[in-house]
Amino acid sequence: MAKAKTQYTCSACGSISAKWSGKCLSCGEWNTLVESEAASSTSGNRFSTKRAGITQTSPVLSLSAIDAVDVPRITSGINEFDRVLGGGLVPGGVVLIGGDPGIGKSTLLLQALVNLSGTHTVLYVSGEESGPQVALRAKRLGLMANDLKMQSEIQLEKILDTLDTVKPQVAVIDSIQTIYSDELSSAPGSVSQVRECAAKLTRYAKTSGTTIIMVGHVTKEGALAGPRVLEHIVDTVLYFEGDTHSSFRLIRAFKNRFGAINELGVFAMTEKGLKGVSNPSALFLTRHDQQIPGSCVMATLEGMRPLLVEIQALVDSSPTPNARRLSVGLDQNRLAMLLAVMHRHANIAAYDQDVFINAVGGVKIAEPAADLAVTLAIYSSLRNKPLPKGLVVFGEVGLAGEIRPAPRGQERLREAVKLGFTMALIPRSNMTKQGIKGLEIMGVERIEEAFAKIREL
Repeated sequence: MAKAKTQYTCSACGSISAKWSGKCLSCGEWNTLVESEAASSTSGNRFSTKRAGITQTSPVLSLSAIDAVDVPRITSGINEFDRVLGGGLVPGGVVLIGGDPGIGKSTLLLQALVNLSGTHTVLYVSGEESGPQVALRAKRLGLMANDLKMQSEIQLEKILDTLDTVKPQVAVIDSIQTIYSDELSSAPGSVSQVRECAAKLTRYAKTSGTTIIMVGHVTKEGALAGPRVLEHIVDTVLYFEGDTHSSFRLIRAFKNRFGAINELGVFAMTEKGLKGVSNPSALFLTRHDQQIPGSCVMATLEGMRPLLVEIQALVDSSPTPNARRLSVGLDQNRLAMLLAVMHRHANIAAYDQDVFINAVGGVKIAEPAADLAVTLAIYSSLRNKPLPKGLVVFGEVGLAGEIRPAPRGQERLREAVKLGFTMALIPRSNMTKQGIKGLEIMGVERIEEAFAKIREL
C-alpha cells in the first residue's frame, strides 16, 4: 500500500508547506505548522460543487442605486444576548461564539433556540452530544423544547442536506471543530477541515438567508482554535469570559458587522441555565460595612453600556530588592507607568513597595479612563486611609501628569447616581454647566490636584 502524502498547514494563516519548519514563511508565526494528509489530486475541485453558490457573475451596480434597507432582527428572548449581538440575530448572518469548556456556550444557545422555536423554524446540530444527551439537558433546565428540531451529525454534506430540507431560520452548529467534509481527507478539527466547513456554511447562510451560529473551541491561550481566517469569514465573533467556578459569565463582542464591538452581556449561571443580569454594576461593587483603604470605584464603559467597577489596590513593603507589580483585569505595563507619574509629578514614591491591583468581579478593563481610579486606590492603600464614601472617579492620566477627558462622561455619572453615589472626581474637561442632580462633581486637571482634593475631603 502506497504511503499517503502529507503536508504541513499553518494553524494561524492556513498556508500550506511541503515540509515542516519552526517558523511559518507566510505569517511569521512560530510552531504553527501541523502535519495533515494531502488531498488527492483525483478528488476534483472542492469548489465545483452545486453548493458553491457561484452560478453566475453578480451584476456591477452603482452604490447609490443599491437600496440600504434595514433588515428586521430576530430577537432571541434573552436581552443580554441580544445586546451583545447589536439588537438580535440578522437573517443570513454568521455568528461564531467561543469560550472555555463548560462555561455555558451550549446552554445559552439551547435556551435561545427554545425561545425562538415558538415563532421561528430552528435547528440544533450537535456534533459533540447525542440526541438523548441534549434532551436530558433541556429537561434539567426546565425547557419546553416541543418545536425544536435537533440532529446529531458531523458530516458537512448531510448537514447541508438537512438545512435544505428543514429550511430553518436559525441553525446552531455545535461545534465547528467536530464537522468534516468528505471532499477533504484530513481529520475533523484540522485546519483545512475547519476552514472549508466554515466557508461552506457561511456561503449557505448568505444564499439562503438562514442565520447560522457556530460554536468554536478555544486553545489554552484563550484564542479560538483553528485558522485565524475563521474569524474573518464570519460576521460576528463572541467570547465567553469568566471563571467556570464562578456563577457569573460575561459575553463580549470582538467583531460585529451589524453592531458595536466590545459590547458586554452579563449572565448568572443558575440551576435553570443562564439568566441575564439587568444591573451588572452591582456585581462589580463590594458593599463594605465601613470604608477600607485601597478601594476606589470607577465608572467605565463596556461598548455602549456604562458600568461601575471597584478597583482594589494593595501596597505593602517589599521583602526583596525588586518590588513586584501585579495587576488582574488591568494592563500591567500601564500600572508601572502610573507609578512613575505619581512619583514624578505628585512626589508619591512606591519603588520599594509591592503593588497589587485588582478589578473586582473578573471584568477586564482596557480603556485608559481607569488611570485615575488606579492612582487613587494606590494612594489610599499607601497612606492606609480610605477614600470618601460615595465617591466615583474616572479619567486618563498622561505622562505629563495631566488628567485627560473620557468619552461619554455624562452617561457614566448618571449610572453612578442610580446606584447612590454622591461625589464624583472627574477631568475638568468632562464637566458641564448643567451638572447632575444629587451628585457633587469636582473637576481636576492634574494628578497632584486630584490628590489635593482627596486630602481635603
